[in-house]
Parts: sequence; C-alpha cells; structure tokens
Amino acid sequence: MSKITLYTTDACSSCRRAKALLTERELPFEEVNLSRDPDGRAELAARTGLMTFPQIIVGEIALGGFEALAEADRSGRLLALLT
Repeated sequence: MSKITLYTTDACSSCRRAKALLTERELPFEEVNLSRDPDGRAELAARTGLMTFPQIIVGEIALGGFEALAEADRSGRLLALLT
C-alpha cells in the first residue's frame, strides 16, 4: 500500500477535515504539521511547488487539497492510488 503524507497547519479547517476523512476510512497517514515543523515547508515546496494547505501526497502522487481528496475518495481513485 502506498504511503499517505498529509501536510497541515494548526489553524486549517480543511486540514482537520482531511484528517477526519482519512481516519474515518481507517487509512493510515503521516502528518507533517508545518506549524511545528519549519523544515517541512521546504520539503512541501520541493515535492509539490505549492504552499497551500492541506496538501495530500499518495505515494509519489501529489493529490492536492481537501476537495481533491474528497473527490478521489468518492470516485474510488483514492483506493486505486493506494494499491
């Protein structure tokens, strides 16, 4: 199964929604909280070129933010990316 990396910040409501969706689906993820991990910002910029939150990476695929995650979940693409 591919690894899910979730880049978040503390004040981000979409970040909380993304974590809730993944938790509800019982999908393990690694959270990189950029409010507490300044080195993670450089990592995020290098991986995606973006600095908006949340950013969800599945394996090596930059999925995008919460809306992209929710759509991938609804369409079945999320599970396909994980296998």
